[in-house]
Amino acid sequence: MTKERHQLYADMLPHHLTPLWEVLHSLVPPSPATPCLPAFWSYEAVRPYLARAGEVISAAEAVRRVLILENPALRGQSAITQSLYAGLQLILPGEVAPSHRHTQSALRFIVEGEGAYTAVNGERTTMHEGDFIITPSWTWHDHGNESDKPMVWLDGLDIPIIRFFDAGFAENGSSAAQAVTQTEGESFARFGHNMAPVRHDGLYASPYGRTSPLFSYPIARTLEALYTLERSATLDDWDGFKLAYTNPLSGQSPMPTIATFMQRLPKGFAGKPYKQTDGAVFSVCEGSGTATITGTQPGGGTSTAIFHFTHRDHFVVPSWHSLKLSSTEGCTLFSFSDKPIHLALGIHREERQTH
Repeated sequence: MTKERHQLYADMLPHHLTPLWEVLHSLVPPSPATPCLPAFWSYEAVRPYLARAGEVISAAEAVRRVLILENPALRGQSAITQSLYAGLQLILPGEVAPSHRHTQSALRFIVEGEGAYTAVNGERTTMHEGDFIITPSWTWHDHGNESDKPMVWLDGLDIPIIRFFDAGFAENGSSAAQAVTQTEGESFARFGHNMAPVRHDGLYASPYGRTSPLFSYPIARTLEALYTLERSATLDDWDGFKLAYTNPLSGQSPMPTIATFMQRLPKGFAGKPYKQTDGAVFSVCEGSGTATITGTQPGGGTSTAIFHFTHRDHFVVPSWHSLKLSSTEGCTLFSFSDKPIHLALGIHREERQTH
């Protein structure tokens, strides 16, 4: 650096000015350069820590008894990617996770147990392993376990996105459990059968906005669809048989910031690699398999991570990392990503490789 250039930098520093040309290549890179790393959480290894958490803190005291799945490159940021949060929540028999609401949108994917409930704006839904449930932005929600066994589910939220926009608000309820004002299954009756109320732009649209009014997506219907496709449809060489959950009113993602998927890999599946700009979090619903993830390291060069997964394990695929899935016995995978934001901004890109 020349003496004159160095002096320029020093003189303009008190005026909060900095030269673009010194950082341009990092601000506008030739391809995505995420600091995130592929990561894997074995449920067998994680489950004992959840049990210990249940011994040392109550659901009421914790508000939400959750172990955060932190990306190893983002420690301390409560994030699994730069835009998404994930954690495993435990609720024990007889407990209630108290009512609150927040601007962050949330999903629940039930990992273990059945018989507990989630309540959203006055309606309860009984949860079963493999169910996908949403709590829309700014809706009251609480959880209770009236069964005789622990319940564990995966929480997925857009916390880092809301934090980026400085738009986080939250409010605690006046009681632990909100009043039940609707019959269980009412929202599914209105919106879950390829039908909708004739006039739904008032009561039924509020306060959901762009979020699905259908907040519970039962696993039984999802598996019925996937197994039907496995028996009769053409196999996709990259995804197997993959379906996206949708908002029945719009056909878009159930939440405006998070897309959710379920896919079936048949026995002997050996997928081709692909990469996309949206980072994705996976939860293993059934079976076992292997995920091979290749990407550019933050310091340069490429690295490959190979995860051998089984029932209830979790892993994350960062942005623009190549993912290749395979399964000897067959498996079913739930996943979520920030794809709706990429699509809304017109920046989503996917590259399907042939080998």
